[in-house]
Amino acid sequence: MKHSFIIFFLISINFFAQIFVSPDGNDTNSGTIDSPLASIVEAMNLIQPQDTIYLLAGVYKVSEKISITKNGYADSLYCLFGYNGERALLDFSSMEVNSSNRGISLSGTYWHIYGIDVKGAGDNGMHVSGSFNRIEFCTFYENNDTGLQIGNGASDNQIINCDSYFNADPGQGNADGFAPKLDVGSNNYFYGCRAWQNSDDGWDGYMRGNDDVSTILENCWSFKNGYLKSGNASSGNGNGFKLGGSDDKTLMHNFTLKNCVAFDNRIKGFDQNNNKGSMILYNCTAYRNGTNYSIVSTLNDGKIANVTNSISLGNYGTLDNFVEQQTNSWFTPFTVTEEDFISIDTLGVRGPRKSDGSLPDINFLHLANGSDLIDAGIDVGISFIGTTPDLGAFEFDPNITGVLTNEKIKNDFTLEQNYPNPFNPNTSINFSVKNKSFVKLEVFDVVGRKIKTLVNDWKNSGNYKINFEAKELSSGIYFYILNENGQIQTKKMTLVK
Repeated sequence: MKHSFIIFFLISINFFAQIFVSPDGNDTNSGTIDSPLASIVEAMNLIQPQDTIYLLAGVYKVSEKISITKNGYADSLYCLFGYNGERALLDFSSMEVNSSNRGISLSGTYWHIYGIDVKGAGDNGMHVSGSFNRIEFCTFYENNDTGLQIGNGASDNQIINCDSYFNADPGQGNADGFAPKLDVGSNNYFYGCRAWQNSDDGWDGYMRGNDDVSTILENCWSFKNGYLKSGNASSGNGNGFKLGGSDDKTLMHNFTLKNCVAFDNRIKGFDQNNNKGSMILYNCTAYRNGTNYSIVSTLNDGKIANVTNSISLGNYGTLDNFVEQQTNSWFTPFTVTEEDFISIDTLGVRGPRKSDGSLPDINFLHLANGSDLIDAGIDVGISFIGTTPDLGAFEFDPNITGVLTNEKIKNDFTLEQNYPNPFNPNTSINFSVKNKSFVKLEVFDVVGRKIKTLVNDWKNSGNYKINFEAKELSSGIYFYILNENGQIQTKKMTLVK
């Protein structure tokens, strides 16, 4: 099935060039789908703003770094996509291990890179030094340093629904899953990403060469870091989320984490690591890390640490007195046990993503019906179901007895996750109706104000696709609600401008 986003994008760029590349192509070809090029570098030489390079499915054996240097514009992006929702693997395994041998070096601006896997680079799988780029539904694995690193002042990049795993450098102390660190700029945003079994950390925000920058992580999972692909312990740090630090222990990296999960990391789940900047942790969950939470070193003037609505299954660790805390699971009257969760079996956490790139549905660490952690939190501006927010990363839905796919929730209608998500300013919402019925589809903001009615009519049995445009709205979380003859399904979407 063609990916809905690809179909939308093909329509929107109908008057701009499409350059096709194939493992079986030839650089003397014209670059059409029937006569594709062989080299991504050759395609880069030809591309203009609003053009798209499509990589046909297959394995691309690449021996030299791919440098992406051209600068687009906010309304004229460059695009590099896996074609038609299929995967293109860039295999750099023939590269010598060397700090200059990155797989992809992205110094350009306003690029959208989608649906590409990067393996075996001699250093970083991808190094981003440009700004205003979107890296989406990509995978970075078995590289000889960090899977995806952001540095050299790079700012305002979005890393959406990406995975980074089994990355290990020769000394095992540098390769992270994702690393917005050293001389990185501000306002880089990670959403729906996973990092596991990297020799050093899942996320590393260590500073050297820059100071007082900000990074946001939302709905991200970090697990089994500090271990190698073989399962053996590495000699690296082994933290899930390392929230900063610096050589002289004075620099600031301001981190905000929302709905993030750290488990089975060898040393720490959420680690301050002498960061002197602000650290905000809202609705996070930690389980079976060496230490679950650790914020112990005083901050610079004007900076705060706040941990709210968060869960620890097992001892929470150490949070010093300067850390602002509210409604966390280690406070009275809560007592957290395995019975608070549908499952503590990690089955599925590495599972394939959905067709739109979003995280798989799992039961792991989702709250069980009857847990006193449900509706026990305070409103911190994150969407929730019920009277007040739950504790932890996964909001309990009383209409679902387990974590199931949409198709299993109701037999007579289905509401799918919008795509793309996050989006700006357009997104598509798909739903299906089994029997003819009256259907209402509405969009609300986080305080319950109705933004727009998209559907309010009788619909015959079938599948429907609705476009939602949000040009006039501010960045944030919105809900869309499908009501079919009194049966309701709700999903949230994120507008990022």
